[in-house]
Amino acid sequence: MRIEASELEEVATALLLNAGAPLAHARLQAENLIYAELTGHPSHGLQRLPRLLDRIAKGLADPRSRGILDLSRPTELHVDGQQGLGPVIALVAIEALLDRVAQYGIAYAAISNSNHLGMMAFYVDTVARAGKICIALSTSEALVHPFGGTRAMLGTNPVAIGIPTTEEPFVLDLATSVVSMGKVHDHALRDVALQSGWALDADGEPTIDPERAKHGSIAPFGDAKGYGLGLAFELLVASLAGSAFAPQVHGTLDARYAANKGDVFVIIDPPHAGLQTQRITDYLAALRRSPPADPRRPVSVPGDGARQRRQVALEHGVDINDTLWTALRERLGKPIPHSPVNQELSS
Repeated sequence: MRIEASELEEVATALLLNAGAPLAHARLQAENLIYAELTGHPSHGLQRLPRLLDRIAKGLADPRSRGILDLSRPTELHVDGQQGLGPVIALVAIEALLDRVAQYGIAYAAISNSNHLGMMAFYVDTVARAGKICIALSTSEALVHPFGGTRAMLGTNPVAIGIPTTEEPFVLDLATSVVSMGKVHDHALRDVALQSGWALDADGEPTIDPERAKHGSIAPFGDAKGYGLGLAFELLVASLAGSAFAPQVHGTLDARYAANKGDVFVIIDPPHAGLQTQRITDYLAALRRSPPADPRRPVSVPGDGARQRRQVALEHGVDINDTLWTALRERLGKPIPHSPVNQELSS
């Protein structure tokens, strides 16, 4: 069914408030989840909220925490998230970095003991709209097998990059696995088969069954190239944040353990910002005008599709899994709405 984004955010915020989050924290976490839904990534959207609520209820996530910041070095920020909500801790760190970047031109934050960040694009888009460049890295449980291997040994280890333009920011957000584990869970929720080549089962055999894949491993994208990038990012984050390596990481896909993955944000104030920003804008426009292989599908750049999906979702509602929506409303104790927005609209 399709539900207005405002109603989704209202329900998510109310559930987080009921769980003990301060209003500002509840709104930020809900906004992060709805950002994923609006941009067409339900794997990082509301399907993660029940698990997060369970983590809060079990004391594995602290919805009130803003973390502890160590600013003893001018361009380095080390953050102990104290099991706070991922978006809250990340935005606290980003705000502190922006103050430092205004003075020094570049700074980074290394975050440990913080819960799942959600969509990485959410952060780099925010920073790019403030006129700064942002590079974001994160790690996860062992979910990806190495190139040539059959056992999950690496995280999905996503990277996001935001660069300001005179129009909409350039925003790249991708995992170093062929898909995220969240997408596998989304396919399982919707009972949809995976694509061939995405995953192995627990016995190391190829599978398109998302339930079997949940207990197996995901392939790195681009074979050896994705494996190399994912490993490099994992080593980089662990070096800076002191976080655990993937086989010892817990807390982003379970409600049993404290989160111990790591996150890194690098923010840069670009020199000659006005000139460079216009040059980047012109170059991206040239890419979009370049001859397409299929005349029906013009060339795009990263971020274009997400913005288009967002606009459609804001106008027509967000396509939400019926079972998930029912479960969320039942947690809140409200009746299920009888007139979802444009329910007949095809997804």
